Formats: sequence, structure tokens, C-alpha cells
Amino acid sequence: MTTNNTEKRSKLDSFFHITERGSTVGREVRGGFVTFFAMAYILVLNPIILSAALPEDGSISIQSVAAATALIAGVMTILMGVVANYPMALAAGMGLNAMVAFTLVLGSGLTFQEAMGLIVWEGILITILVLTGFREAVFNAVPNQLKVAISVGIGLFIAFVGLINAGIIRPGGTPVQLGIDGSLSGWPALVFVFGLLLTIVLYVRNVRGAILIGIVTSTVLAIIIQMIAQIGAKSDENPTGWGVTIPELKGSPVALPDFSSLGAVDMFGAFGKLGPLAVLLLIFSLMLADFFDTMGTMVAIGSEADLLDETGTPPKSRQILVIDSLAAIAGGLGGTSSNTSYVESSAGVGEGARTGLASVVTGVLFLLSIFLSPIVELVPTEAASTALVFVGFLMMTQVLDIDWKKPEIAIPAFLTIAFMPFAYSISVGIGTGFIAYVFATVAAGKGKKIHPLMWIVTILFAIYFVLGPIQQALGV
Repeated sequence: MTTNNTEKRSKLDSFFHITERGSTVGREVRGGFVTFFAMAYILVLNPIILSAALPEDGSISIQSVAAATALIAGVMTILMGVVANYPMALAAGMGLNAMVAFTLVLGSGLTFQEAMGLIVWEGILITILVLTGFREAVFNAVPNQLKVAISVGIGLFIAFVGLINAGIIRPGGTPVQLGIDGSLSGWPALVFVFGLLLTIVLYVRNVRGAILIGIVTSTVLAIIIQMIAQIGAKSDENPTGWGVTIPELKGSPVALPDFSSLGAVDMFGAFGKLGPLAVLLLIFSLMLADFFDTMGTMVAIGSEADLLDETGTPPKSRQILVIDSLAAIAGGLGGTSSNTSYVESSAGVGEGARTGLASVVTGVLFLLSIFLSPIVELVPTEAASTALVFVGFLMMTQVLDIDWKKPEIAIPAFLTIAFMPFAYSISVGIGTGFIAYVFATVAAGKGKKIHPLMWIVTILFAIYFVLGPIQQALGV
């Protein structure tokens, strides 16, 4: 038995290069668990964010999105571990899911299926860019600090969405205001405040899984409050009620998964509804929000795990990028939004993970969680939104990487960050930043520094912003 176990370990060690990378099987398993718990909040948040975009006829349920979120994340994370041997997990991307719900569906009037079709097209485009080597060219076309501004802007947008979903920020006498008539009222607001403060305390004290613990604990508090007070759903007559979901269990918390979101895709509907130009810009906006974060995450994790070569490139970088690109396609086909690499994987690396075995462990845990999708109904928006606000903080920390002393960089970066929440649109923020960058750079006498691709995209965004008047003038 000992010989067999040693032989199995050596095969496992040889396949994942565990010893070669200075790790052990125990560290990899522990790292895989930590990564899962650090990012498991997506199993709750993704369905809640996408719930605003689901068909009104109920053909796709929030439970099916939860189950598919776990399924796609599990499969793609295992592939990352086996094919690329990299300690990086994937799941539905924060910011990308918000763009699906609030920009593509609620903003542009697309159906859920049409929005997922654009996600698939985006994934196909990124995959082509990876296979042809053009992805690096597009990546280099956008100034690094403008990429940072896009990420920061998405973080601010996510935080704004979280505050609105939780009822902390609402329309009022002014365009928006704190709570009801400037005050926080009702038990749901207390649940949000409690969850956010708890997350802050845990994070400051370096507790692993602070976001998840904050969601779970505030959900327990919400369940207790609902059992006692029977608050009910929020409405005009009940402004202090619960938001999207009411925290009370109906039936068993374990059930066979509902996969009705799988294959709910319309690949061509958006083209007829919005026109090729608008669709092209939306796909490009999705692509920007997706693969720039991925490349940064890949390098950041490799640096922490000491896996980068002398050029700053991780091992099997092409395989890593291919898996990440295919994850975008899988997310669209699964009805979960684009799946992408998660920087929370660094939590597992911090616990000692250095190989793809950690990713396999994380992926298996995601697959096991498929059967717990009914629990999603227990989590009120007020509890889940604490994570949205906190993730916004994590993304906002990158603002220090912007050189605020150079106006040709600072002004476009500011406009990118500001327009995302103010216009309630990620793509508007990106487009505004691009246009401002071109104008500011030319004004500074540095027009030759602008990549030709930036000129093309800027012109497309300029047309997109006045597409309504143009269509009226042409009688379209």
C-alpha cells in the first residue's frame, strides 16, 4: 500500500511539477480550498446581478444561473489546472456580468439571450486574437494607465450598483440620495451595514474569505430578522422591504440543478436590433473589460508565486490565454456571462499553491456546489451587495498606478472612471476615455504616440455616441 501511494504521488508530482515548483500536495490542496472560499461569493452575486436581465416569462430562473455559474467555473478552472498547470481559477467576471445586465439588457434593450450571444462573439474574437498572436498587439494599443482607469471605473460602477441594489442609495429629491429622505431606514439596511462592517473588520485582520464570511453572516442575520419580523418584499407600499430575494427557505436547500440557462443564446438578434456598428462597439467594450484584466491577473499571480521568467512571462502563457478565452465562450453558452481569471486566486497562492493541482481542487469544489443552488434564494440583495461594494474598493486601489501629474493621462483616466457610474454604462466610460485620450495627447503635441488602432476605435466610439441623430438624419 505504501509503495502504491508513493507511486501515485510521484505521478501526481510529475504531472503538475509540484516538487519542482517548491510545493507539496498538501499545500496545493489547501491553496485550492482557500481560492474557492475567496471567490465563492460569485455563486451568489452572479445570479443576483444577472437576475435584472432574466426573461420576464420565467423561462430562465435565478437558480439555473446559479447552477450554471458553478458548472462553468468548475469545468474551466479544472481545464486551467490540467492544460496550463497554473494556480489560477476562473468564474463569471465581475464587471462583465454588470455590463450584461445594465448595459446590454437594461441599457440597450437586448434580451438575455441576445446579450449572451454578444458574450460568445466576444469570446470567439479573443480566442482568434490569442491564436494569431494579435491579442498582445491590441493590448499594447491601449496605454497602460488607461487600462488601469478602465478597471478602476468598473470597480466604482460595481460599488454604485451594489449601493443601489441594497437600497442604500435611492432616487429622491435630488437625482440620488442616502436611503429614504436622507436616512437609512428598515432592517434590510441594517443587514447591509452589518455585513459591510464585518467584511471590513475581517479584511483588515487578514482573515481569508472575508467577503464570503460577510455575505454568509449577514444572510444568517437576515434570515433571523425575516423569521421574526416577516418584512416582505420591497414595494411602493413597503419601501423598507427586501430587494430581489426574501431570506426564507422554501423546501430543501439541496436539489437537482436547473440548467435552463445552458444554450440560451441568440447569436444574431442583437445585429438586427442595434445594427452592426453598435454591436461591434459593444463587443469591443466587452473584450477590453475582459482580456486586459486577464493579462494583469496572470502576471500578478505568476509574480506572487515566483513563476515568471526573466521577461515577466509565466510558463505556458499561450495555454493560459487560450483557456481564459474559451471560458468567455463557455460563459456565454452557459448563460452566466463571460468567465475570466480571478485575482482572488492569489489567496490560494498565498497559502502555498504553485501548480495546477490547486486549480483542479478549486474546480471540483465548484462542481460540488452545483447541487446547492437553491440556497441562492436565501441570500438577500442587501447581504450580497456588501461584496459588490467591497470588490469596488479592491479594484479602486489600482488608482495609485495612474500618473495624475500628466494631464494627457490624468484627464482621460478621470473621465473613464467618472462616466461609468455617472452614465451607468461601462462602455460609455471606455469610449469617453478613449476620445479624451486622443484629444489630450494631440493637444500635448504627442499625437505620434497614439496607436493606429486607438484612432480607429475612437472614431467608432464618436459615431456610436451620436448614432441616434445620425439614424434620424438618414431616416433609418
